[in-house]
Amino acid sequence: MAEYLASIFGTEKDRVNCPFYFKIGACCHGERCSRQHNKPTFSQTMLLLHMFQNPVHFQKQGVQFTEEAVQKHFDEFFADIYCELEEKYGHIEELNVCENLGDHLIGNVYCKFRKEEDAQKAVDALNNRWYNGAPIYAELSPVTDFREASCRQHELSECSRGGFCNFMHIKTISKDMQKTLGVKMVQHFTDWNKGGGRGGRGGGGGWGRGGGGGGGGWGSRGGDRDNYRERDRSRRH
Repeated sequence: MAEYLASIFGTEKDRVNCPFYFKIGACCHGERCSRQHNKPTFSQTMLLLHMFQNPVHFQKQGVQFTEEAVQKHFDEFFADIYCELEEKYGHIEELNVCENLGDHLIGNVYCKFRKEEDAQKAVDALNNRWYNGAPIYAELSPVTDFREASCRQHELSECSRGGFCNFMHIKTISKDMQKTLGVKMVQHFTDWNKGGGRGGRGGGGGWGRGGGGGGGGWGSRGGDRDNYRERDRSRRH
């Protein structure tokens, strides 16, 4: 019996544990899900909830962004996050940013470190920091295999569900930025290969320190963070 339960853990046959949470670290049903979301106590992967703000999703009526402007914005964001995390917390194996539109995936950033202790160190530190005027919400994620978590149809430009797909639609950086950072992103089972030196930090939004940078500086776990989260949820609904 124990062997059978272990073999179906995190699959559709498992009637206790949520397979979507196990695969992608998020579930469209959230707290209303009928199955358990077992948050890991240790993991190589850290999730930064709703951190990427795609300008296309928040543009004002009548304002249009070119594809080049959107890609430049994302490249700068990616470089800023990548350099900060690796310089301060440890070697990164994968960094994936979702461009989904569903509330459970929109703007999620997944960072897989080489060491579990580096992921925990990053979670502990980042939950006391802000980025671009917004508090950071970090947690350990059960996701370790992004091939299973990502939408293969999206990588082939064939996903019929679009941004509301329940699997990750991973946004890619430009080839120029890959060269600058010294990494290589490969679609169809995202893969990272270190190569050469890494360029300087990107100009994304800046990481807040003290009362400056990032638009808001440091935030505590008090009311300000909680109120911001409630306002953010209301804005996305």
